[in-house]
Amino acid sequence: MNNIKLAFIGGTGLYEIEGLTNINQVCIDTPFGKTSDLITLGRLQQETVAFLPRHGHDHQITPSNIPARANIYALKTLGVERLISINAVGSLQKNINPRDAVIPGQLIDRTYLRVNTFFDKALVAYISFARPFCNELSTLLAKACEIHSTVHRNGTMLVIEGPAFSTSAESRLYQQWGGDVIGMTVLPEAKLAREAEMCYSSLSLVTDNDAWLETDEVNVNTILSHLKSNACKAKSIIADLIPRLNIPRTCECQNALRDTIMTNTNSIDPSEYIRLKSIISKYSSDNNK
Repeated sequence: MNNIKLAFIGGTGLYEIEGLTNINQVCIDTPFGKTSDLITLGRLQQETVAFLPRHGHDHQITPSNIPARANIYALKTLGVERLISINAVGSLQKNINPRDAVIPGQLIDRTYLRVNTFFDKALVAYISFARPFCNELSTLLAKACEIHSTVHRNGTMLVIEGPAFSTSAESRLYQQWGGDVIGMTVLPEAKLAREAEMCYSSLSLVTDNDAWLETDEVNVNTILSHLKSNACKAKSIIADLIPRLNIPRTCECQNALRDTIMTNTNSIDPSEYIRLKSIISKYSSDNNK
């Protein structure tokens, strides 16, 4: 089973990928509990891929309660090297319109209820997160977007706790900070994917203009009016992206944990190595595996 190199996590409005063949759904036990839903494995464009609906197939999980650690750990266990996060976002800029695609390059974290690391007990690791998205993967994703949508590269995404949307004052503040889009789910996914040495990129599809545009107040009806179109667009982009990924990784993501674990190995309980086996096996000694 450990040969699934590519995975997609679907956000609001995207709960399955059409066109998959040889479908198999798997449940993977993790030290961090259950994943959001069963992980679907299938063939698409001659590639075996994994798909996981972030909020559950019936959208029953709020942003703050998404089991992000279980999701990333399970995908790592499958062997995933590249992970595309598909996100519904609001626009903070006049030139970014509903139904546009955004491939962000930076993040500002406004969450406060979520555990954002695998290393929360007896091991401490300090990863580099200056560039939170894989540039190599994001470049390929942007090229796949170009024939399907207006696409914006290298913007900054604000990630808020949710599930409520921003106030108008908050939205205008985020504009002053340089934010381009706003969402609720890329974090802690991006940090966990970096710890798991996965390439991570976000296909952010715009559903609204957030609360700064007071003539267009954000509400569920506004968002739903664009979600269906964006979901169809995402499926087309995915189909175009997969052949572009038939190349080996050359980015730094694949070695993101190297030289980051600072804890003296002699003081670590062997059970911690077992708990984090899928994440750190590359860096742990044979005696601790």
